[in-house]
Amino acid sequence: MNHLDPGAERDAEPAGTGRLRESLAAAAYDVTPSRVPLAAVERRGRTIRRRRRTTVLGAGCAVLLAPLAFVTLHGPDGGDRVTRPAATVSSSPAPSASPTVSAPTPRIVDPGERVTAAPGFVLWLTEEGKHWTTPDMPEGQFRSVVDGNIDRTRPGVSLQTEGMSGGTVLASGVYYGGEGTASVVEVASKDGPVRGKLLELPGRPGWGVWYAVAPTDVETPVTVRDTEGRVYATFP
Repeated sequence: MNHLDPGAERDAEPAGTGRLRESLAAAAYDVTPSRVPLAAVERRGRTIRRRRRTTVLGAGCAVLLAPLAFVTLHGPDGGDRVTRPAATVSSSPAPSASPTVSAPTPRIVDPGERVTAAPGFVLWLTEEGKHWTTPDMPEGQFRSVVDGNIDRTRPGVSLQTEGMSGGTVLASGVYYGGEGTASVVEVASKDGPVRGKLLELPGRPGWGVWYAVAPTDVETPVTVRDTEGRVYATFP
């Protein structure tokens, strides 16, 4: 009785298996694999990555802008109130401050320059003092500032009056010795204060001439104020 080896039976191949394997191997050597489209694959990958970044950025912007769309406030009763965002107000430049109006200062005249204070009344200044003419005294009058009759180191004001036709009065005088820069003069009258004008020579000589036309008789006091509103000099 013959005994066969079981392992030999398992290793045995069917008839023709070897020839089939050889034929398949020969056919595989004859096949040429197609070229892989690497460039197209790379372009496709970049396109997908850009779309993902755009999607992420859009979602991030939506998250950032969402709090601006609505603001939720918690009321005292525990309920929520939704309010719309405040309207954007464009900033406009602040209006510039209106320029400060400077206080008036005396009119500067040259020595001997004639100034008509009223019809028939002419004033002029020299280094020696005040000169003026009137219809009744066309030859002129003079008030010195250097003869020692006034102390120019101390504030003071003089007063002269001249009657005019129609009952009006020309009041004038010399002011001197005050601190700062003279600005305005006021003289009292029965109809209330009357404001006059100031004349000075160049170089701030420390004195000047004032004049005013009043509808009625003038009265004291006569007050000259500086550019700061302080009393420069007064009479009496």
